[in-house]
Amino acid sequence: MVTNFFFITFNDRATASYVWSEELKSTNMSKNPSDYVKAIEGGVQPTQMSETKIYKRRWLVLGIFVLYSASNALQWIQYSIISNIVMKYYGISSLTVDMTSMIYMIMYIPFIFPASYFLDKFGLRYAVILGALGTAVGSWIKVFSVSPDRFWVTFVGHTIVALSQTCVLSVPARLAAVWFGPDQVSSACSIGVFGNQLGVAIGFLFPPMLVKSSTDNAIIGGGLQVMFYIVAALTSIILVLILLFFKEQPPLPPSPAQAFQRETESSENFFHSIKRLVTNSGYILLLLSYGINVGIFYAISTLLNRIVLAHFANHEEDAGRIGLTIVCAGMMGSVACGVILDKTHRFKETTLGVYLLSLIGMIIFTFTLDCGKIYVVYITAGMLGFFMTGYLPVGFEFATELTYPEPEGTSAGILNAGTQAFGIAFTMLYGYLFDIWGDFWANIALCITLALGSFLTVVIPNDLRRQRAKV
Repeated sequence: MVTNFFFITFNDRATASYVWSEELKSTNMSKNPSDYVKAIEGGVQPTQMSETKIYKRRWLVLGIFVLYSASNALQWIQYSIISNIVMKYYGISSLTVDMTSMIYMIMYIPFIFPASYFLDKFGLRYAVILGALGTAVGSWIKVFSVSPDRFWVTFVGHTIVALSQTCVLSVPARLAAVWFGPDQVSSACSIGVFGNQLGVAIGFLFPPMLVKSSTDNAIIGGGLQVMFYIVAALTSIILVLILLFFKEQPPLPPSPAQAFQRETESSENFFHSIKRLVTNSGYILLLLSYGINVGIFYAISTLLNRIVLAHFANHEEDAGRIGLTIVCAGMMGSVACGVILDKTHRFKETTLGVYLLSLIGMIIFTFTLDCGKIYVVYITAGMLGFFMTGYLPVGFEFATELTYPEPEGTSAGILNAGTQAFGIAFTMLYGYLFDIWGDFWANIALCITLALGSFLTVVIPNDLRRQRAKV
């Protein structure tokens, strides 16, 4: 889900001039990001001369984005969490239901690059409007899919919503940097990610409550109709809020680092930025480790209904509540990690610590599933969610540090594209192993993979470029 957006004209005073220090003048460097990074690496810093200001409106913009992100994310898992009911109503296979989750990942990979280009070309506001419009249109298409022979209609609508997430996932890091000061940027990013998690939590909780298992398809259809109408109305209201109140950026930048980026972004070539990112070894290592962690979370979320029902028959609502527990715990983890990053600025240490705790949580979850006590599963799933979902904003912020001054939307977009690829692979592999060996050995395979991701995190260089720029 991603970000950059545009086209509100501000006063002339919004144009902030950035004056280079005498040290930089003596190096005769041009003002472009690659030279700037070299200067940072050599210990040379620009002098803060441009005017900066932090605006109260930032909280309104962030709040609207949280609602927008939630309205898209809640639809990701709305079929998978009631997979047995959807299979019965539409007469489809479990793999087809899993595809409603994987289509989010499949659509993201090829379309994140044009979406990121759109972000850089037209800005944050236009990209968010485009994403919100697609989410609303897809949601209304689903309203007309309530019939056992219309799964293709619901899948078309769902695919449009999935495509729209390319204008959601990478937005938190971008929005935080554009609107928030250096002492709030990590917390703001965490709150932005919180919106996505809130949506997933709603997607876990409400479908099992609204769509009840029944032998009567009319009852199931009635539940689906109510769910689709509620979501369509919600997305339409949020679209109106975005059109009225979501602004591109404040008149003055919130930090000197953002002031510098405002000067360089317009002259930088998008594809040059991509090239620098894919040749950044630290970023590539983070891309792999981040993809493993989040991809495994996607796999568990997609198959959670099957995992729970394998041990606790007829507990569809518990499956939804366990998913809710995972995500709510993750929300707390995200905010906690954001505060820790803002207070300590220890990005690699925090990333590694959260990763190792995710591995420990996965091991505990694996060995307690068959204990026969569902409250234990709630507890261990919450522990897993706190660290695994809490890792999301930590990875975003670490990526921003490793790649500064590249646009946050571009670095986060590529990070998420890799994540979707891992998510597809892990979901299919986990489903296959689940069917062949059962959930225990399938989970053991995920634990081993998380251990590999932990090792990759260890070898990521602690190259905090944004911090050295004295954000």
